[in-house]
Amino acid sequence: MAPIDPHSFTESTHPLTTHISLSLYFDFSSSTIHAAAILTLASPHAGPLSLDTRSLTIHQVLDPQTLTPLPFTLSPTDDPIKGRHLIVTLSDHSSVLIVFSTSPSSSALQWLSPPQTFNKLHPFVYTQCQAIHARSVFPCQDTPAARVRYKALINIPRQLSAVMAARHEDRRPPVAGETKAFGSSCFDFDYESLWCADGRVVEEFEMNQPVPPYLFAFAVGELGFREVGPRTRVYAESVPSILDAAAREFAGTEEMIRQGERLFGDYDWERFDLLVLPPSFPYGGMENPRMVFLTPTVIKGDASGAQVVAHELAHSWTGNLITNKNNEHFWLNEGFTTYAERRIVEVVQGEDRAVLNIGIGWRGLNEEMERFKDNLECTKLKTNQEGLDPDDVYSQVPYEKGFQFLWRIERQIGRPAFDEFIKKYIATFKFKSIDTETFLNFLKENVPGIEKQIDLELWTEGTGIPPDAYEPVSSLYSKIVSLANEFKLGKIPKEDEVADWQGQEWELYLENLPKSAEASQVLALDERYRLSESKDYEVKVAFLQLAISSSCKDYYGEVEKTLKEVGRMKYLRPLYIALVQGAGKDEEKILAKRVFAEARDSYHPIAQGVVESIFAKHGV
Repeated sequence: MAPIDPHSFTESTHPLTTHISLSLYFDFSSSTIHAAAILTLASPHAGPLSLDTRSLTIHQVLDPQTLTPLPFTLSPTDDPIKGRHLIVTLSDHSSVLIVFSTSPSSSALQWLSPPQTFNKLHPFVYTQCQAIHARSVFPCQDTPAARVRYKALINIPRQLSAVMAARHEDRRPPVAGETKAFGSSCFDFDYESLWCADGRVVEEFEMNQPVPPYLFAFAVGELGFREVGPRTRVYAESVPSILDAAAREFAGTEEMIRQGERLFGDYDWERFDLLVLPPSFPYGGMENPRMVFLTPTVIKGDASGAQVVAHELAHSWTGNLITNKNNEHFWLNEGFTTYAERRIVEVVQGEDRAVLNIGIGWRGLNEEMERFKDNLECTKLKTNQEGLDPDDVYSQVPYEKGFQFLWRIERQIGRPAFDEFIKKYIATFKFKSIDTETFLNFLKENVPGIEKQIDLELWTEGTGIPPDAYEPVSSLYSKIVSLANEFKLGKIPKEDEVADWQGQEWELYLENLPKSAEASQVLALDERYRLSESKDYEVKVAFLQLAISSSCKDYYGEVEKTLKEVGRMKYLRPLYIALVQGAGKDEEKILAKRVFAEARDSYHPIAQGVVESIFAKHGV
């Protein structure tokens, strides 16, 4: 018996699931989903079948045809990373029906009460299943090696609506008897009456293309939308000001899709809709196919937030079409997507913008090398993650080192040849999950002799940054870095030097400043440019990090406000680390603990866990 993924109980000798049919009843009063799932396997199977679960109550396991019970066991305790091992015993079955309920503590789900939403009137719930959280929504082989199609019936209060990373088929009243095929009699309450109660509505969705479980996604709330292109709607809570701002920010989406198709081939997902979530969403964006999830912090008012959309769009080819086989090969998703994003940005927003983007990434990569200096395994592209929680080792390394590797290949063989290589790579492996060896073999077959020109093993299995990685060069980039170096000599940039700067220029400037400075200098910089008040969180958080590391306590109130108003881990992680890292930080540690205690319930469970692990590492 051999697992195929260090983060899953899935066994290599068991057939993989190819289709899942779901029936989901949302009970907002208890933050619970009562549900059933029919898993269809690639081939009939006799004997044990291993599935992943976390925080699920398993009511019964049945033969879907006869509704007779099938034997199952659930491990008595949780594996701290993988959750609970569900073993179902099959007798030449090709499908299995599992009746279950989620828990209010599901790691994938955030249930928001009305006061936590923009409109303050109705509750809201959404998923974040990457990396290994789909198992807390439904039992599954929760590994990207298992690609599934799915159908879902979502039963919700009539005043709410649902979106999913799937095609919307219908919104209709519940139908008596439609849950019988899902073994609804297995609950210890009258599921049929709940399903068909007054004031409920059923939304039907179908995903006909095979996707890894981490791309399963839905959101339910009081939603509205704006049309922004022939394939794109922007959804958000039904607040006109938010919908209008999002529509303006992402008005150029169709042009980005067209450029993506020119570079990487046809867009295979039909729709490219966007959902702007409440501020607690823990990531900048999540590339769920057909329905990208976004943090509201990407609405910056100058269309620069579209860069996050470019990244999630690029995933439509690299990540969603071709997927890493497991999280140890995460760079195949993110390195390729970062490269593809910058190619799209270069065409749509210009070369200078793409170079700034690369430069910010270069600084971030160097900072990650410092962060992992005691854990060099995390500085590799191909990593060993046995016994590691992917949320704890999430970093910019797979993004930025992966980008640098692909950029290095492009420089070696030339852009026209590399463009042809990428198109062939995508066409060859679309709708497959692959590993680093598969990519390298394909590279060597299609670019003969490349292994003599580039040390492929050093790039993929070596630690640190290879010597042939490349800091970008442009006059704008050099000017910003030069001004940052002058800050170390006590010089603040003049107004005419920064007159046309946008958020990215300021972000690059701040990233290149010394980690700490004289408090008076930090105050003077802010007095002139009001960076602490920036509407662009990339700028604001970079400045607040400088303020904390410079012990400039004038800004601790702004730090607290920021930690309480956003849940995006890109901002939480550096601010909490800055507060608790280093000696003589007693006052800052007390502040961090108090703010987290007060803000914790507004963070997604994934973000809660990340902050708690930061505190544990630094003895808070």
